[in-house]
Amino acid sequence: MKIIVFLIVISLTIAGGFLFAFFWAVKNGQYEDDYTPSMRLLVDDDMLQLTDEEIADNKKIGSLKHIKQ
Repeated sequence: MKIIVFLIVISLTIAGGFLFAFFWAVKNGQYEDDYTPSMRLLVDDDMLQLTDEEIADNKKIGSLKHIKQ
């Protein structure tokens, strides 16, 4: 009987941790943009038309290493 109570307490603690992590993620905006990730799968890198200014900005931060220029 002691082990069942122990397992219930542990499972409720873990569930509480996941609930806390979920509310923290919602509060910090992790789920605000739910449209862009689904559309990103449909767009090939070859289809991107970047301006010279965008390319220069991205070279500074190194985020477009996979796009051929």
